[in-house]
Parts: sequence; C-alpha cells; structure tokens
Amino acid sequence: MITALLNGQVLFDREIESELVVLIENGIIIAITDADDKRVQSAQQHDLGGRYLLPGFIDCQVNGGGGVLFNDAPNVDALRRIATTHRRFGTTGLLPTLISDDSAVMRAAIDATDAAIAQGVPGILGIHLEGPYLSPERKGVHNPAKFHAPDSSDIDLVCSLQNGRTLLTLAPERVAPEVLHELVARGVIVAAGHTAADYAQTRAALDAGVRGFTHLFNAMTPLGSREPGVVGAALEDKNSWCGLIVDGHHVHPATLRIAIAAKAKGKMFLVTDAMPPVGSDDPVFYLDGVAITCRDGICATAQGTLAGSALDMATAVRNTVGMLGIPLAEAARMASTYPAEFLGLQQSHGRIAAGCRADLVVLNDDLSVHETWIAGVR
Repeated sequence: MITALLNGQVLFDREIESELVVLIENGIIIAITDADDKRVQSAQQHDLGGRYLLPGFIDCQVNGGGGVLFNDAPNVDALRRIATTHRRFGTTGLLPTLISDDSAVMRAAIDATDAAIAQGVPGILGIHLEGPYLSPERKGVHNPAKFHAPDSSDIDLVCSLQNGRTLLTLAPERVAPEVLHELVARGVIVAAGHTAADYAQTRAALDAGVRGFTHLFNAMTPLGSREPGVVGAALEDKNSWCGLIVDGHHVHPATLRIAIAAKAKGKMFLVTDAMPPVGSDDPVFYLDGVAITCRDGICATAQGTLAGSALDMATAVRNTVGMLGIPLAEAARMASTYPAEFLGLQQSHGRIAAGCRADLVVLNDDLSVHETWIAGVR
C-alpha cells in the first residue's frame, strides 16, 4: 500500500516547497509528485496540515537518553530505549556513543550495536567510540585512566562491527599514521577530538584519512595567530566534516557563526552529545562514579566541567535558526543531509528523494516535533 504525505512544506532539493506530495511504499520514498498524480488518489493519504516535512535527523553523538547511559548499559534494551527517547525529538538515525572505557565494555557495546541492527531496532545506524585513544591534556570529562595508544588487538576490536557504521574519535598525535591508514582501510570513520595536536599534526592526520572533527572547539587546541591548532586545520580543510553542539553553552553563538562562514558549505553538522537527562525527569547521572547534574540545560560536574549536554536534535535545529540566524532549510540539512554524507549514507538517508528511506520528521510552526517516521512507520 502506498502512503501519500500531502499538504506539507517539504524540504526538497535545496529549498522548502509547498504543494508537493511524498509517496512512500515499503519504507522507501518512491516519488516526489503533486496532487494530480493518480497514485495519490488511490493511496492512503496523510494530511500534514501545512507543517514542515523534513528529512529525519541523524545524530552522530548520543551518549544516552531516557535516563540511560550507554556506558552503564551496553545492551540492546538500552539502545532501544535511547533510540525511542531521541525519536520523540525528531532523530530517526543515531550512533550510540561510548565514552572512553575498558576493552570489555567496548566489546559489549559493539556486540549490542550489532545485535540491535540485526534485530531491526529503529534508528540505530552504528556506533561511535569516543576514545579511549585520547589526550590527557584535553580529556574533558573522560577518565584518563582509560586512555592508551591502540595496539593490534585494539584495532581488531574497533573494526569488528558487522552491521552499520563505526565512528572512532581519537587524538591523532597519540596514534601512529600507519594505524590511521589501517583503520580507514578497514572501513572505520575516524574523527579527531579530545586532542592536543598542533596544526601540522592535524594536517598530517587529515592526509592519513581523518574524516571529521568531534564537537568542534571543545577539547581541542584553538585557532591562534601563530599556531592554527586543530580548529584552524578543521576550518581550512575543504574535505572534512565538523560536528557542532549548538546549545549556547559549549560554544558561543558568534564563534559558531564565524566557523560556519569559514568552513566549506555542507561540512558542518549538528550533534547533541546527549546524556541520560534528555527525555528524563532525573537531572543526575554518574560517569565513572562522578556525579553529573543537569541544571538550566547544562550537564556538568560539581567542579564545572561540561559533561555532554541535555540537548536534543529538535532543540539544536531551533537554536541554529534562532541563535545563529541560519535559515530552516539549511539548519535541517545540518541535522540530516550533512551527517548522512559524513557517514557515507547519502544514497539512502538524509534527503527527501526517490529511493531514500522514508525517515522523516514533521515539525510544527514553532519547530517543535509533531511526528516522526522511520522506514515509513509513524
């Protein structure tokens, strides 16, 4: 049975257009057409009531949600709860993110991700391993006792996911170039983050296959007048992608506007770095025994160290429009099209186009989420 989504404002190609009808069959978008199409008349019609119809949001950095931290519960049930929670905020695809941990926890997290994808848990696209190959100088809230340089067994572990995408955040100055080459050759998407690298080291890592930067500006060397640092290398490079946390706390809005203007178009995407309080009434969680409290949208330790965020993707889109002055069409692409391209999923995800999965989000005029569709299921 064909489903017709009509009477919406549809993000199609580069702009938002009205009077388009999206036809879905078997979880796939089969056509973008108009109301005169004969297939529309015989389809099961779903009236969007003039709301925005956008590609479903894709979040490459989700530590938790719904009161669950992935590190504490690396199992399928936890992934289902995290994905279900974030779906309420328009996220139809995500990478559950494991903060630096022991190899046994990494193994469990990878196995759980494989199992979740094999079982068809909606929204799980792979895994993001944030560490443990990071710099103690830029550790953030990560436990430096977990940090080490990867050996051959670590490489095999990181490369062991059978289903979906693997994203690995590492400090490139702590990983040999030949290891970077091997990881990339074996299909791992490598991002630089929590790094004290200088510009030259970052440039060499990009040449070795580093594809992106994890939460740009946070936990990395800044742009300076004589030493461009990681941030300078990231903004200069035309081929890499950068994740941005647009919550008004991690990075000043003016800094974000400058960065977006400097970076090649289509290479900035939104992430949440979400923690368990997202979608939960409990503001407190623990990371390696350290209490983290969420107040006024800020997740931090008692000493004030930021520990992820309480951000969801719908709020990130609203902030990108409201704080940064980015048009909704571009903000929506930053939450869907660009992360799909970063993950190499552009042929199937992140666009409203024939042949793509029917992963969609419907927003009200105030940009709150009205409904989500994953593989054509509402």
